[in-house]
Amino acid sequence: MSYSVKLILNNEQDTQHFAQVLSQQVQTGVIYLIGDLGAGKTTFSRYFLQSLGHQGTVKSPTYTLVEPYTINNQEIFHFDLYRVDDPYELELMGIRDYLETPNALFLFEWPSKGGDEIPSADVIIDIQKSEDELTRLATVTVNSEALYQTLQEQLHGA
Repeated sequence: MSYSVKLILNNEQDTQHFAQVLSQQVQTGVIYLIGDLGAGKTTFSRYFLQSLGHQGTVKSPTYTLVEPYTINNQEIFHFDLYRVDDPYELELMGIRDYLETPNALFLFEWPSKGGDEIPSADVIIDIQKSEDELTRLATVTVNSEALYQTLQEQLHGA
């Protein structure tokens, strides 16, 4: 069963707060980031990684496909599959080597382009632009009722 939390991101500070809250709850597994170009997937990823303790810049992996991080002895892989034309390209680039890393965290932007080459998500974050493009609507879908309850409490104060 899946559970969804919806929130409005009025500005970058809201995105930063959302990333901080989620980073306290999710340190391993697979996170999908869905949304159009410019929706804020990479911005969320940057704040998420910084909340985990990353120092320095967070580069978008648009051209490299993956940016690996080691933060507090935790392996994290940030993938951007936007430029992938065929999921088999991921096999050729050695994605299995990354996916076999024990207890790692995987962030996938544009997961629909990964097909069966990427694992299913533990957390799905869908960020949509408002009509005026000034705010974002984020829908967070999780499989854990406990995580759902925690996110509801910490993001909505309920």
